[in-house]
Amino acid sequence: MNIEQARFNMIEQQIRPWDVLDTDILDLLMVVKRENFVPEAYRKLAFVDTSIPLPGGSAMLNPKIEARIAQDVHVKKHENVLLVGAGSGYLTALLAHRARHVTAVEIDPALKDMAQKNLAANGITNVTVELGNGAQGWSNGAPFDVIVFAGALPVLPETVLQQVKPEGRILAIIGESPAMSAHLITRTGESSYDTKKLFETDVKPLQSALTPSHFTF
Repeated sequence: MNIEQARFNMIEQQIRPWDVLDTDILDLLMVVKRENFVPEAYRKLAFVDTSIPLPGGSAMLNPKIEARIAQDVHVKKHENVLLVGAGSGYLTALLAHRARHVTAVEIDPALKDMAQKNLAANGITNVTVELGNGAQGWSNGAPFDVIVFAGALPVLPETVLQQVKPEGRILAIIGESPAMSAHLITRTGESSYDTKKLFETDVKPLQSALTPSHFTF
């Protein structure tokens, strides 16, 4: 397989048609080598439009979803980012290239170790990978400029809304399979938020995510 041709095809055939048109992000996808973050057994799928299995039942998001997240959250160089779900470290790496610092929280110890090793091997140093459950928020280091969830949430916990700074953004995929939507939530005041629906998708839920009650009265 010609890796650079496969990478180019992924960008041109999957990612650009999915409204990823920011040239900085498209360039970044050439710089951060996705294949370096894919488990060895699935290396041939690194550029395919599919999610890739990770230890513990987790999965890497499809390349086009990772690219849309990196584009739509608009991370700036002075900003501190919280990423819930470090996974293999690839989305962490994309965000780290844009941010001042990324705190990546991972609930699975094996994935935490994988992410740390992959990030170190690829020379990315402005990341702290923490072991813990961030699905209902992460107070250590809050408030953040940007919060990104790398898996689906049935509902967005209220606590998360208070952990982003004024003018900060939260990108979360909200809903239950098969009906999920990615939302960009911008904090516009002390208790006011603007929500923009970005795209529809269906991804694995985060472990220990808050589930809504289905009881009716």
